[in-house]
Amino acid sequence: MDVLRPPLIRIGGRVYRKNLIQEQPFPHEEEEEFCAGPGECADEPCDAFVVEETERGFQCRLEVPSPLYKYIIGKKGETKKRLETETRTSISIPKPGVEGEIVITGQQRSGVISARTRLEVLLDSFRRRQPFTHFLSLPLNQPAIQQNFLHFKEEVLLKCSKDHGVSSSLFQNPAKLHLTIGTLVLLNEQEIQRACDLLQQCKEDFVDQITGGQPLTVEVAGVEYMNDDPAMTDVLYAKVHMKDGSDRLQMLADQLVERFVASGLMLKEWDRVKLHATVMNTLFRKDPTEERNNTMPGKSSFKERESFNGQNILKLFENFHFGEVQLDSVRLSQRFSSDASGYYATSGQLCFS
Repeated sequence: MDVLRPPLIRIGGRVYRKNLIQEQPFPHEEEEEFCAGPGECADEPCDAFVVEETERGFQCRLEVPSPLYKYIIGKKGETKKRLETETRTSISIPKPGVEGEIVITGQQRSGVISARTRLEVLLDSFRRRQPFTHFLSLPLNQPAIQQNFLHFKEEVLLKCSKDHGVSSSLFQNPAKLHLTIGTLVLLNEQEIQRACDLLQQCKEDFVDQITGGQPLTVEVAGVEYMNDDPAMTDVLYAKVHMKDGSDRLQMLADQLVERFVASGLMLKEWDRVKLHATVMNTLFRKDPTEERNNTMPGKSSFKERESFNGQNILKLFENFHFGEVQLDSVRLSQRFSSDASGYYATSGQLCFS
């Protein structure tokens, strides 16, 4: 982390700088061990899951995406062995790449409960470290918006190309202009289907009421920067607001995040969704194939980013009008992908009408 440009954290509507903390690197996550004590979590209530009694004792089943198996096994199987020894259970894991259930068996009910609870803690820790695979998005790539965006890019390069760090490599792909509602880590087809099903449930529960079963007319106008120094900008974004002046779009985004967080499919990062359309991002300069959705401070290593001076851009294009757009769906978009239109491939969607 660059000491001069620390990550920013939003708490209670205010922005704080995160202090530099020396962290232990984890070059090989699969080699880590889970070192909780033998009795830890032994008394954890088991209301949230079923422990079955069998002829040989007790067993419990746990659905785990196959990419996470390696974290349970550990280096040379040490993590699994430790868990089995300390909880006096046996843990059966499907073969690598095969989706299935992990089965915990033991002679003591308390041991099975302890193993299950400790596995969930372990898996939650490693799931949080996985890069996101999908995100809920609202496409802004209608032809008129794309055309105005390309005009914006042309004008910026014409008038501001001599400003530090400004180059054509910073600009978003016009076919992928969008609003991000939230990011998800979906590690198998079952989790993707859960997210799709939840989208449809949201439509029935509150989306139809908010939208009235009609597209939302949104105006995209003006630019703003993400960090606290316009002379060292990493992300420049276009602002969006409802054409009718209502807060329905904000309500829709916030309630979707609330529902997905409650389901466990999404982590809560902010009190409210920051609705913005990224138009310039220093991540794009490093790697043109980089996911152009990741705009929040702290989400990437600042040492890999070369900031640009956005002061003139902000002055000259403060009120630039990108156009109006009819938002008619929320997409479950797949990271690092493209469909026939150039937008992200869609795993599922919620249509307003």
